[in-house]
Amino acid sequence: MNSEFEDAVIEAIRSLGRGEIASYGDIARDAGFPGAARGVGNVLSRTDGVPWWRVVRADGRLVSPNATRQAQLLEAEGIAISNGRVALRGDA
Repeated sequence: MNSEFEDAVIEAIRSLGRGEIASYGDIARDAGFPGAARGVGNVLSRTDGVPWWRVVRADGRLVSPNATRQAQLLEAEGIAISNGRVALRGDA
């Protein structure tokens, strides 16, 4: 059984469509828990079946140690990656 926070985080991640990305902070805010970015990472580390690869660091960098696999999955969805980084909401 998940907590309200975990359920909200999972739902926020599942709401991301193919080719859409968000930062941990974006997910925390969208889940109704602004400031809980670290908690989002914690949920992802224990959760299967959600598109984890669509969640990146606040600076757009991919997540180690899964950065190679994350890049493959994102590129398959049409996301451009440059120097281990993707463009986030509002990036020019």
